[in-house]
Amino acid sequence: MSLTRFVIDRAVGLLGWVRQGRRLSRLPATARGQVCVNLGCGLAVAPGWINVDASLNALFGGAPLPLLHLLYRLSGASRYYSRDDYCRLLRAHHFVFHDLARSLPFPARSVDCYFSSHFFEHLFQADAARLLRDMHASLKDGGLVRIAVPDLAFAVALYGKGEKTRMLDDYFFVNDLSSFLARHKYMYDFELLGGLLREAGFREIRQCHYREGAVPDLHLLDNRPEETLFVEARR
Repeated sequence: MSLTRFVIDRAVGLLGWVRQGRRLSRLPATARGQVCVNLGCGLAVAPGWINVDASLNALFGGAPLPLLHLLYRLSGASRYYSRDDYCRLLRAHHFVFHDLARSLPFPARSVDCYFSSHFFEHLFQADAARLLRDMHASLKDGGLVRIAVPDLAFAVALYGKGEKTRMLDDYFFVNDLSSFLARHKYMYDFELLGGLLREAGFREIRQCHYREGAVPDLHLLDNRPEETLFVEARR
């Protein structure tokens, strides 16, 4: 793709992000023939998935290499990825730039499964509840969702063991000077997250183990096993 074409495509995407009214009509499928969507993906992605995020990385996914080399120097991803890995991820996978706190860009009954890891805690509870309702509406009958969040029960256990500073820093970011968007806005244990899923219309809600469940590619997508609550549910 030429730089000119890329800039035009991203300008159209930005306009859609501002309006938050567009819906994606052509949805690529994985090798299994499923439409799988990773919400709040960061760079933790799997082949064939549609990866949705409101980050600069998602905005410039698929960009020409010179532009990605510049972005890499400006990105916090340089702390975790080499430049070659960073460029490969952004060029080899399908990214959609979209603000999930405001809407979901998929039509009804179009998605086979959703995955989201360490994203829902960055939403206010009302926004999370709205997003779950939209996910339920856009899933096919029998479709799956897997949500991974920092486990509030684990945080409380840290407090009980006297690790109060770790609990406050790692779960509530009391000393974090990062942007407001990056901070945690709500916390969940299984009962709280399960209740939100149930209210959105999901069924068969169950807590899962790390890299175990019905959603595909968990060996690539699941992370941070010690501190994370993994929950799956079905439409």
